Amino acid sequence: MKRRTFLERGSLLTLGGILYNNIAWALDNNRVQTVAHDSLYELFKTPKPVYRPFVRWWWNGDKVEQPELLRELQLLKEAGIGGVEINPIKFPQRTDDMNIPSLTWLSDGWIDALDFTLTQAKKLDLTCDLIVGSGWPFGAEYLTGDERASVMTIGVKKVIGLMDFEAPLLDFIKEADPATTSPYPRRELEIQKVFMLPDPMKSLDEIVDLSDQIPSGFIKTKVPRGNYAIYALLKTNAFLEVINGAPGANGPVLNHYNKAAVEKYLNHMTDTIQRRIGPLKGRVRALFVDSLELEGANWTPDMAAEFQKRRGYDLMPYLPLILFKTGGMGNVYDYNYGVQFSPEFQDTIERVRCDFDRTKIELLKERFVDSFEELCKKNGLLSRAQAYGRGYHPLEGSMGMDIPEGETWIKYGVGEEMPETDYRIGRGYSMVNKFVSSGAHLAGKRVISCEECTNTDMVFNASLETLKLASDQSLITGITHSVYHGFNYSPKNAPFPGWIRYGNFMNERNTYWPFFKLINDYKARISALLQHADFFADIAILPPLYDAWAKFGAGNEPFPSLTYPTNLSLIWEAIHQNGNGCDYISDNIINQATVENGFLHYGPRKYHTLFLVQVESLQPVTANKLLQFVQSGGRVVCVQNVPDRSVGKSNAIEQTGLVRKIMEELKTFSDRFIFEKAPQENYPEWYKQVQAKYHIPAYVTIEKGNRFIQQVRYTNETVDMLLIFNSSISNSTAVTINPGADQYQNTFGHYWDAVTGQLYQLENDRKISLTLYPADMRIFVFEKTKRKKAPVYVEVPAVNDQSSIISTPWKAEFRHIDGSVKEAVLPALKDLKDLPDHESFAGTVIYRNSFVKGQAGTNYIDLGEVLGIAQLTINGKKLDARWFGRYLYEVKPFIKAGENSIEIAVTTTMGNYMKSLKDNPVAQYWTNGKRKPQPMRSMGLIGPVTYF
Repeated sequence: MKRRTFLERGSLLTLGGILYNNIAWALDNNRVQTVAHDSLYELFKTPKPVYRPFVRWWWNGDKVEQPELLRELQLLKEAGIGGVEINPIKFPQRTDDMNIPSLTWLSDGWIDALDFTLTQAKKLDLTCDLIVGSGWPFGAEYLTGDERASVMTIGVKKVIGLMDFEAPLLDFIKEADPATTSPYPRRELEIQKVFMLPDPMKSLDEIVDLSDQIPSGFIKTKVPRGNYAIYALLKTNAFLEVINGAPGANGPVLNHYNKAAVEKYLNHMTDTIQRRIGPLKGRVRALFVDSLELEGANWTPDMAAEFQKRRGYDLMPYLPLILFKTGGMGNVYDYNYGVQFSPEFQDTIERVRCDFDRTKIELLKERFVDSFEELCKKNGLLSRAQAYGRGYHPLEGSMGMDIPEGETWIKYGVGEEMPETDYRIGRGYSMVNKFVSSGAHLAGKRVISCEECTNTDMVFNASLETLKLASDQSLITGITHSVYHGFNYSPKNAPFPGWIRYGNFMNERNTYWPFFKLINDYKARISALLQHADFFADIAILPPLYDAWAKFGAGNEPFPSLTYPTNLSLIWEAIHQNGNGCDYISDNIINQATVENGFLHYGPRKYHTLFLVQVESLQPVTANKLLQFVQSGGRVVCVQNVPDRSVGKSNAIEQTGLVRKIMEELKTFSDRFIFEKAPQENYPEWYKQVQAKYHIPAYVTIEKGNRFIQQVRYTNETVDMLLIFNSSISNSTAVTINPGADQYQNTFGHYWDAVTGQLYQLENDRKISLTLYPADMRIFVFEKTKRKKAPVYVEVPAVNDQSSIISTPWKAEFRHIDGSVKEAVLPALKDLKDLPDHESFAGTVIYRNSFVKGQAGTNYIDLGEVLGIAQLTINGKKLDARWFGRYLYEVKPFIKAGENSIEIAVTTTMGNYMKSLKDNPVAQYWTNGKRKPQPMRSMGLIGPVTYF
């Protein structure tokens, strides 16, 4: 292979090979060459910048100036960040802009600022991505006519006859006007149709059309005896304004279903920039599309014609009947808004609703997704997108993107509980992550990014431990790279706490900033490792997407209040808790797959077992592929029900008959076509029983695990890896990990420590016993060569009755971030929140004491419970910081006979202090505001501090 082709297509360096710093991000994501055995460890130990976490860099109000741009780039580089996503955004309210003028998006001044940033970032070896537009969904003031997003909605008035009904058309317009988050002030509303129908309704024949009265501005009709409803179908052109768009990039949202408008918009952006500063290729890694959040946009002028062409019948008679009452973000807030339908007609309505969503998804793919991907290729850039929900196919929408992206949030409760009653509690990963990563795996991609640690609830209370735990939960879903949400452009001399538009307070004024590089080193090592291997999955899950679309319409947000089925994420979690790995798949993936020797093959993936979770509807071609799979020796597990209906309205009776016929043939394979009822609770135990009953082989077992303990497996041509997670932020769990024979046979197990970069031999790689501490994650690598010079990994014993506790009073020095210093004597260690004089503290507390070396010697000091970042100093020797898990130090080399001095510096979070700043509007908005009141948080050294 020629060197140029090597660089452009993405073969990865081997040890001592081509420098990777500046070219890695310009490479293909489809398949990368596995690095040699030793170079993989070197890459892990000392990762290149491209593997480091990136940050979303909000250019607040585009009030950017070159000296400050450079200062912030240098600041990020020093903190261990590897790249930035340049993201213009509206200037935050309640904030002093210091009279700094805004640059207009795509103006000469703005492009010059971009040019300067790209030049300086390259000098610092920082990668740059650039968001398309500004805010979300993107749009611009120059858009006109059908270039702007449109939506069809309904207004319904229920009436009881006998009566004479009369109402102004304006009442219907008000009722149907979409309650969007950011309505465009010059939106154009037009009633399309008005009609009356009975409640309940049996067929289209019962509709009484009143549309001829629309020109009069009033609707009048005689209502017969019984229950009826008057429907109005409203089309709103330019219904939505860009949410938080920067100057020049606000205005109406783009119509993403209009290919000409999409291409015009995208080309206008890239052409305007490149005419002034030349090609972006080699300077920008990727153009980025944030989550579209189209708020229910569902129309374009040829929508009805395209529906007719693709689905084979006329949409318009059904359109008002398949729509729900929607509100902010396009979410349904009333599923019973209109009339009820007879069972037979309900089936028809659901089929049409599914067909409508299929059509929208196809159009978005062809007109927006394909256009975006083509634009990036044309300009020598990668495409990076959060291509899920909101009009995308949740799985297939991101498969063509060079870098597909998910989303993980920080919320109160993360790490504290993981109930089965609500998937949103305790889990940082959104429901879309598994779809996005699965699509990437099916497409053979290894770089899967994540808008990570999105935080609007606990902005000043997120510790490094919280960031780690949420980030590790991304890894559980198959993510391999982090883009933090985020870093605010904020001048050094901006009034405290600075400019904050969104996200974690990732700012040099944050108490944790001096230690921020620790987590970034950790995350960089993991990304370097995982981006050179493949997520292992031996099981596939088919979600009931067609059924969900038919019953409720396609989803519009990553954390919907209504999901179907509610147990979908519980099943994949249970699979990973019990030693298997899984991907989501779709009907189209199954149809395009091949079947061979009991495996379903698609691209680089193959599965021996397929779970259909509450799937009712299948296309006959999909059912037939399932039959082939089972006939060849594969296994299908139907959870809750067996499919018994076809998809869509066309030829529904005939198609349903074919599906049912194939299901009957499948049922003859009773050992491989299986029906299982979903449990009411305890999904891990349910899956374990299914595993045993049907002999589903596990590649690893975890003894004494619990809901917080998860695992994923990655493999490449040279190594096999297990990542074991503890998602609890407060509880430790002693487990025994038993790898499968296919992992340990003819290999040697090692522990690769992502915190330090060190590796260890495993004394017993067939039965690995260890304690997983809070927010802990371990990487076990099975290699063909034993690393004989590496030390053997030994678990440090737990604190026991023989350990000594430092129980004398502590001298404490409180170094506040406001510059003040106070001293106190603490008779006993206590939560600072419970000390009235220190409940609003933010900064570093230095606890001082002394102890006498024990007769048996002192090898370790365990700080006990620490709520913050701790640094231990023994006899003047400062040791490394501890920021999660067990706050344990090996101190034997530093202990002397007799009395030893001990100093523990604990850096706290900032939330309690920010709550106390009653005259600071920014602090109050994020901590005491109505939408986000933050509780007082525990802080400091709780202990007990023991030595043994």
